[in-house]
Formats: sequence, C-alpha cells, structure tokens
Amino acid sequence: MNFLTNVFSSMPLHWWIILIVSLLVVAAICVRAFETDDSRTRRAERNRKTELRSPAQRISSYGQGIHQRYPSGDVILSERDLAEELRKRPDAVITALNLLLNEQKVQRAPLSGYWKLNV
Repeated sequence: MNFLTNVFSSMPLHWWIILIVSLLVVAAICVRAFETDDSRTRRAERNRKTELRSPAQRISSYGQGIHQRYPSGDVILSERDLAEELRKRPDAVITALNLLLNEQKVQRAPLSGYWKLNV
C-alpha cells in the first residue's frame, strides 16, 4: 500500500491531467460503443430536430433585427439571401422557413422565393 502511495505522489501534475483526460475519453468511447439501437435512434432524432430548429431560430432573429432597423415596413426575406447570410444550403433554409410557416411566424410572399416575416 505504501508503494502505491509513493508512486502516485511522485507523479507530476501534467501526468495526472493526461491520465484524467484519457480516462474521460475512454469512458465517452465506451458509452457510445455500448449504447443500444433505440437510444442511438433517439439521439439521432434529437440531433436532427436541433439541426432544423437552429436555422429557423437564426432566420427569425435575423428578420427581427431587420424589422428593428426598419420598423415602418414589412420584412420580406429572400430564400437565396438567407442561405448566403446563414451560410446554409438553400434547401436547408427552405425547410427552416417551412418550419416557421407551420408556427405561423412567416408567410409566403406573392413573389416566388420570398417570405414575409410576421412580426
């Protein structure tokens, strides 16, 4: 027992940090490797919902910022301009806009490819 105490106390601090980080990495790998198919599909579904929700939230915030800058008129957003602004693919932006449409936060503008923000 005294031998183990001497070995552990003689280790420098940076080796302790490396040891702890390595143990955490191994634990994370084990959790991922031994998870069930059911939990894997639930995690994938949560990630997909988050990936859809994030651009929708950014579109809403972007539109509200434009409305604060120019409060007198309607906020009309272009799918192409939003894709460039958010650095997302146009189909991902359209999916996010359709999500906002279901929440009645946007509506389609008469011109194709444009959306009106409901402020």
